[in-house]
Amino acid sequence: MGSAITPDIAGLRALSHPLRLQMLGLLRSDGPATATTLATRLDLNTGATSYHLRQLAQHGFIEEDTERGNARDRWWRATHDSTRTEFRGEDITDDVEAYLSTVAMIYGERLRSVVSELRFYPDEWQGVSTLSDWHFTLTPARAKALVDALTTTIEEAQDTDEDGAAGFVVNLNAYLRPGQLGAREEQ
Repeated sequence: MGSAITPDIAGLRALSHPLRLQMLGLLRSDGPATATTLATRLDLNTGATSYHLRQLAQHGFIEEDTERGNARDRWWRATHDSTRTEFRGEDITDDVEAYLSTVAMIYGERLRSVVSELRFYPDEWQGVSTLSDWHFTLTPARAKALVDALTTTIEEAQDTDEDGAAGFVVNLNAYLRPGQLGAREEQ
């Protein structure tokens, strides 16, 4: 797997805007693009798209792709393959919560799109995807070990240019079951 970025609070604040997170995702999945291309894909005007691209660049998420385009067309590319986040209770500010809410919204939209397309996947892609969940009772140390092991497995995956290869997304969502702390304290 390629490079990752762990944003600071200002970077998270910039990413908490859904359009910026979508633009970054498109630049990562589809490669370099111009503001005009992204504006068309996201049904925006180019002025708004350019503004959001500048915000992403200011925080190091994207950069100008100087090998493409000309003086009239600016191309942009993602600077990292993924965004990594890890928070402790004292780190969860309103800015962090806004970012995480935006991520959850984008994931939800993406999953709805996947579900609507699953039946049309070619035969060789049938049965490859999963929208599975597992529920465990773990200590914090065992939960961290599980997340670390899954992260290592994901990061060891390598892109390929073999025939039949296509873009494939893995989202790792691991968290304390909502309401668990309050339920345990009441017992």
